[in-house]
Amino acid sequence: MASYDQIAKNNWRYRISLGKNPQTGKYEYISKTGFQRKSDAKHHAEMVERQIRNNEYIAPSAHTFSYIADEFINHYRKDAKVSSVRAREKAIKHAKVAFGDKAIQSITKHQYQQFVDDISTRFSKNYVDSIVASTNLVFKYALDMNLLKKLPNEGIKRPKQKVTVEELEHTELKQKFLEKEELFEFLNVAKNDHPPLNSFELFTLMAYSGCRAGEILALKWSDVDFDNYTINITKTYYNPNNNKKNYQILTPKTNASIGKLSIDPHVIKLLKDYKVNVQDKWKNELYVDNNFVFTDNNGYPLVIKKLSQWIQSIMSKTNIDKNITTHSFRYTHCALLIEAGVHIKEIQERLRHKDINTTMNIYAKITDSYKKDASQKFSQLMENVSKELF
Repeated sequence: MASYDQIAKNNWRYRISLGKNPQTGKYEYISKTGFQRKSDAKHHAEMVERQIRNNEYIAPSAHTFSYIADEFINHYRKDAKVSSVRAREKAIKHAKVAFGDKAIQSITKHQYQQFVDDISTRFSKNYVDSIVASTNLVFKYALDMNLLKKLPNEGIKRPKQKVTVEELEHTELKQKFLEKEELFEFLNVAKNDHPPLNSFELFTLMAYSGCRAGEILALKWSDVDFDNYTINITKTYYNPNNNKKNYQILTPKTNASIGKLSIDPHVIKLLKDYKVNVQDKWKNELYVDNNFVFTDNNGYPLVIKKLSQWIQSIMSKTNIDKNITTHSFRYTHCALLIEAGVHIKEIQERLRHKDINTTMNIYAKITDSYKKDASQKFSQLMENVSKELF
């Protein structure tokens, strides 16, 4: 039951007793001042009492967005991989710039919409998705901790990013995967014109397996079955600072990423020859032997930055005009499976995509040769019909 008293002229206060706190033994109250009339204070007090009865009351809090974001990250860190935590922290930094010192309870839907509009003009769609998803998790955490009555991100609209004709043409010219003939040219340069260590073997396995770069770098010889021509994917390499000694071996991206892959026997033989004729000859008293397949000549796993440098060096010696990255070999493998006529469900299983929609989306990056082949197959199918019609 609320009590009311007049503190000064046109200034009424209500006070609601919450009873004795069993932990502290002290009585607790909710009070609020600043009402011009007693009826105003009574109306507000009755609303608060109703919220308390329905377990809907949220106590006022001065906790800032930055404070809650840091608390969320500490909570998130308990169950997430280091790489995931790092990605969340990076994304949430942008929200901290916008809302950092604001009390999280004071952030409005309008302010959040302005924030989304702003980042949508400055970053790529994928990065905006990451920022918004991570910021939403902070607000959801605050809601779960009874610090918010309502999520400010509900009903937020994402502005559509306009793409010009020039940008579409540029994207087409800078496809991020290799055609079959381009892959041959790339690997031929890696084999014959590119001296660094084991680049030919590494990029060949990436292209022939569709594995992520981190999965390849975490691969150990115990994961390679020379007799049954398979490799076992159970882990991934993580090293954001590219310090060859300070790496971590983590669980794969998702549970679906774990699997045993059949590999072309020629590639398995290539790996075996490399192990005997190259890697085993590096081993001396300075060699750190942790059984990794792809290492430098001191035994440390190769860093992602080194792979990127190799790619750029090899591409400079080809006639290929494309923006190729380490992930391009995964796209390449998928595109070539599509061109070979492999069923989409088999492709999903081989690439170990958790969601088949991920696999379906790669069809947008299908090779030109497959597009032409599809047209030719359709023409052959419809040949008799076309003769009658045209």
